[in-house]
Amino acid sequence: MKRFCLVFFCALFANGIVVKPAPIRPHIAGIDHVRIYVTNIDDARAFYGLISGISVKGLSSTNSARSSFIMSWGPRTQRLEIEQAPSPAPKNLLAEVAFATSNVAQLRSYLVAHGVSAGEIEKDSDGSQHFELRDPEGNPIAFVERSGSIPISDPPPSVHVDRRMIHAGFVVKDRAAEDKFYKDLLGFRVYWHGGMKDSDTDWVDMQVPEGSEWLEYMLNVPANAGHHTLGVMDHVAVGVADIHAAYKALVANGSKPKEEPKIGRDGKWQLNLYDPDDTRIEFMEFTPTEKPCCSPYTGRHPTNRETP
Repeated sequence: MKRFCLVFFCALFANGIVVKPAPIRPHIAGIDHVRIYVTNIDDARAFYGLISGISVKGLSSTNSARSSFIMSWGPRTQRLEIEQAPSPAPKNLLAEVAFATSNVAQLRSYLVAHGVSAGEIEKDSDGSQHFELRDPEGNPIAFVERSGSIPISDPPPSVHVDRRMIHAGFVVKDRAAEDKFYKDLLGFRVYWHGGMKDSDTDWVDMQVPEGSEWLEYMLNVPANAGHHTLGVMDHVAVGVADIHAAYKALVANGSKPKEEPKIGRDGKWQLNLYDPDDTRIEFMEFTPTEKPCCSPYTGRHPTNRETP
């Protein structure tokens, strides 16, 4: 068999046919940015300014229809973006979840080689490159290769706690289809899964292959779910070392949380806030305080000083 293969490939080269190796998937380190649609950009800027502690003049970018809030300062700076929603506004206000990759061109080639339709690579004003696509259920995602840290005009605010975006979640109807893309093709792996009841699986945390941040499948959501329910499901989570310190910092920045911190089913302290359009912004401690329900953790926990 080995001799046959050798003769076969020699014959190919002898006839001028070059066999190219299949593209290899480059690293996917975590979340680069999340973009959220809002129906009133000014009201949304006020809300996200309070939860981030950043004034409008300190944003990484701002215009009449879009603003970017820096959510972590470090080796891999992250942004939480808001964008004026089109009219009529879509049911899903999570406009885009973007992941950081070490080589955007190689990743696009890898996906295309596996039959995935991906947009063209675009170069951003800061030198970064990205491409966009839709996952099997039509969720808008992107992959970004940064040329360096995002420039900002202001340092971290004085009333500040170390934080980073640790996950984004959206409604998933067909887990098998999403697993074929995220797990089998891109290398994401289960970090934890659980539900409102110990016997149920309502949430599946899919950790990126070369990092500790994750994408959360929100399962078992009724097809006729209303606006508020979809806002709870399609969400962003900000990781913090101490939820009570984060709560105090939020209040000091002028935010008025309607809930108190609580321990979730995953054993981690968390705090839910809602923007003016009911999109949930979840603050969550990096590590669990209690044993989680339903299943053990199978991946490493994020930290506030992690270097991708």
